[in-house]
Amino acid sequence: MTKPDTTYAPLTVESLPERLGGVAAIANRLGADTSGWGVKEVGDGNLNLVFIVQSGKGSVIVKQALPYVRLVGDSWPLPLKRAYYEYHALIRQAARDPGTVPEVYYFDEAQGLIVMEFFTPHIILRHSLMAGRKHDGMARVLGLYCARTLFRGSDLSMDTTERKNDVRLFAESVELADITETLVFSDPYFEAERNHHTPGLDGIVARLRADVDLKVEAHNMKAKFCNNAETMLHGDLHTGSVMVTDTETKVIDPEFALYGPMGFDIGMLLGNFWMAYFAQPGHAETPGARVEYQEWILGVVSKIWSTFTAEFSQLWRTERTGILYERTLYEDQGHDLASEQALAQRLQHIWQDCLGFAGVEMIRRTLSLAHIAENDTIEDENMRADCEARGLRLGRQLVVNRERLMDMAAVNDLARQIAGEARL
Repeated sequence: MTKPDTTYAPLTVESLPERLGGVAAIANRLGADTSGWGVKEVGDGNLNLVFIVQSGKGSVIVKQALPYVRLVGDSWPLPLKRAYYEYHALIRQAARDPGTVPEVYYFDEAQGLIVMEFFTPHIILRHSLMAGRKHDGMARVLGLYCARTLFRGSDLSMDTTERKNDVRLFAESVELADITETLVFSDPYFEAERNHHTPGLDGIVARLRADVDLKVEAHNMKAKFCNNAETMLHGDLHTGSVMVTDTETKVIDPEFALYGPMGFDIGMLLGNFWMAYFAQPGHAETPGARVEYQEWILGVVSKIWSTFTAEFSQLWRTERTGILYERTLYEDQGHDLASEQALAQRLQHIWQDCLGFAGVEMIRRTLSLAHIAENDTIEDENMRADCEARGLRLGRQLVVNRERLMDMAAVNDLARQIAGEARL
């Protein structure tokens, strides 16, 4: 599946047809006559080049890693091998939750590129949330995706030799793991060089950075992230990694894939929904116009979690074939109740981790390098600071009080309380 090794060169709109026209897997989908290919560069992310390539016959996405962080420039180098990890993550996710991630058509390790299925007319969920659009079935798809990929990528399900080999493979993605370890868990809590925030947040930022309880608990979450290789993670699951139509939901961009704690992916995802909830007043056509939509977002959060727990429980009862909680010790001995007790404990562990990771994500996306468009596109600086401050308040509560928040209703009620308080 890999082309012969050649010297790496970034693709351009002009060079792409010539360089990829001879690849059978691509020509079969677009046609061999490259003069009929239309190429558009659409990469708006932080790391990569992304092209949509279309012809009268079909379409593909071409994604190529750059040897640096695109958001920053060549002063922050990154290895091209991150495309290798994304490729391996995609084929594993496709097997564990078929139809949710793009099909890979072609992978070139030397060029750091992946050619894959183009989802159309899908749009990035983050943009849809800013527009106030609703999507039937989205929450269920995301809940199922999290349960299936996290369960089936763990010692609860996988062959132990295969899993240990996978841990070894993804453990070499050191540079991308370092980005998460630094930008998410450390930089927000001091005046790091790459940090930036809305000026109106100066007061709350100073308080957060002086908050010893928060700092300790944030690093307790960092310790969990670094030391608990429970399952293969997407590693960067947020509303910018989800594409939607009115009826379909797809998950993309797992280049940060690594082995880590089960609560990480779903926590990052829910944290982004809670930030979108607080950002809605900044996108309302008139004051109060987004209140009903905010409730829809909280409903999505609840549905994702309830779907996750139901599917995880079903997989526990039907696909628990790994080395953990073996059926020979439980069901085969008539200890079904003990199996259910163990399941409840695992879900509680994931719940608390989910809240903690959601909280650090909400803080990092406000104070560290890469923010969210829902907040950044609010033109009124005072309104933006107000929306972000509310997100920071909930984020702090999730990190510090994650063991006291017993269910999703309690968290959503806390979000409503913070949203209803006087201007922060």
